[in-house]
Amino acid sequence: MTDLQKLCDQVIEVAKEAGRFIKLQRVTFSNEKVEYKGNNDLVSYVDKTAEQLLVDRLKVIFNHAGFITEENTAGSNNQEWHWIIDPLDGTTNFVHGIPCYCVSVALAHYQEVVMGVIYEINLDECFYAWEGGGAWLNGTKIQVSNVRQLNKALLATGFPYTDYSRMKEYMEVFDHCMHHTHGLRRLGSAAVDMAYVACGRFEAFYEYGLNSWDIAAGCCIVKEAGGIVSDFAGGTTFLFGKEIISSNAGCYGEFLGIVKEKFNIK
Repeated sequence: MTDLQKLCDQVIEVAKEAGRFIKLQRVTFSNEKVEYKGNNDLVSYVDKTAEQLLVDRLKVIFNHAGFITEENTAGSNNQEWHWIIDPLDGTTNFVHGIPCYCVSVALAHYQEVVMGVIYEINLDECFYAWEGGGAWLNGTKIQVSNVRQLNKALLATGFPYTDYSRMKEYMEVFDHCMHHTHGLRRLGSAAVDMAYVACGRFEAFYEYGLNSWDIAAGCCIVKEAGGIVSDFAGGTTFLFGKEIISSNAGCYGEFLGIVKEKFNIK
């Protein structure tokens, strides 16, 4: 049986090492070093080098796991355990010098995420959780907020940047929330959004078009903090299904109902 708490402590140190590298590179970073994987999909040597660092270190501390990584540094070679890694979630923020980006590392056992670490570099905030161990921020236990009504809630979202096929429905949810909540924020990092749900700064977060590495660590942290994670239908396909809601328990039902109505989900 894997000691998830001990493993989590080691992953925290690895994530912080990658974070220190990223922070140092930002000092001399130039836009000339940016590459494009697709429309509005940015990457640089910083993402790639940070990912290689993470893969190399994680192989040492738990070599039974395969890898699912954003920059394809290492392939998936194991069906039971997987590291799911985003070396720099919020690359566009990083490139433009906007201080909200993070390292995100999760460990999944089959389809279930059992550990997550999100290290927000600029504020030196490390959010982490392991199955059955609760959720933590820099050594202090955290939990989702106890707000129970959306009209008293602050929400987060991310704007689609490659898949615009559901923009009409997405904007209908956005419009409803503009009129019936404390507001919406778009930080530019889904992992940070979910970490903020876990510690009670946001009541809910929703987005479509995301990949597993954007949300895997956050899924574990939110659930261990007492929150709920689902797809837009209230189901469990969120990790690889390209759509996600994460919320505190009090607002989840009301918000899910709005999302299902606007996206015409029965």
